[in-house]
Amino acid sequence: MAPPMVHAEGVRKHYGRLDVLKGVDITVERGQVCCLLGPSGSGKSTFLRCINHLERVDGGRLRVDGEPVGHRRSGNRLHELREAEVADRRREIGMVFQRFNLFPHMTALENIAEAPIRVSGVNRTDARADARRLLDRVGLGDRAGHYPAQLSGGQQQRVAIARALAMKPKLMLFDEPTSALDPELVGDVLDVMRDLAADGMTMVVVTHEIGFAREVGDTAVFMDEGVVVEAGDPRQVLVDPEQERTKAFLSKVL
Repeated sequence: MAPPMVHAEGVRKHYGRLDVLKGVDITVERGQVCCLLGPSGSGKSTFLRCINHLERVDGGRLRVDGEPVGHRRSGNRLHELREAEVADRRREIGMVFQRFNLFPHMTALENIAEAPIRVSGVNRTDARADARRLLDRVGLGDRAGHYPAQLSGGQQQRVAIARALAMKPKLMLFDEPTSALDPELVGDVLDVMRDLAADGMTMVVVTHEIGFAREVGDTAVFMDEGVVVEAGDPRQVLVDPEQERTKAFLSKVL
């Protein structure tokens, strides 16, 4: 059997004396959508960044597709990856942030095609053709020649998703992708994410969109103060939670 796409056992992360993750256990199977919920400062985004080795884990075990994050196994020993090896692994994981971080001097199409050309060595014609296909997929086929300043926030975020998909990742990470958007722009971004889920993309999503988590998520994980308070089927966790802390949080956001 193939290993889980993400498997965390007792993952810890601290900054000096501040313990941000205090022993997190989360498993995401292939093709699943895992939604991380909780108040600000609960460790959700830090855990997401650990998956992509943007943050170094200080304790516990974290594996992506069976491989230890930041390390390679040789026999019974683990060896820390060199920076180039970390970058190679990171190519297989797409990440979409709250802010879109598009190159302002490049068109939507150029933003999407840049990484495949520069990082993966795809020839320019093929990369641009794939970028056009991805723009169509996110509903922006008519915006290929537009610069970020000419796009709405929601359109920029959809370009950012297409840019991540251009590297053909096996896992997508979303860090509150709609939090910086005006309410009327949220729906289009969530629709793109729904389509990705329907296509079987494995996704870990930090979100406050409870309706999306309940509808699309295979697993809902409620975190607070660096620990997993409650996890399970979103229809259970978000509709009839067992823990009082989960109930208190949902009473404020629903």
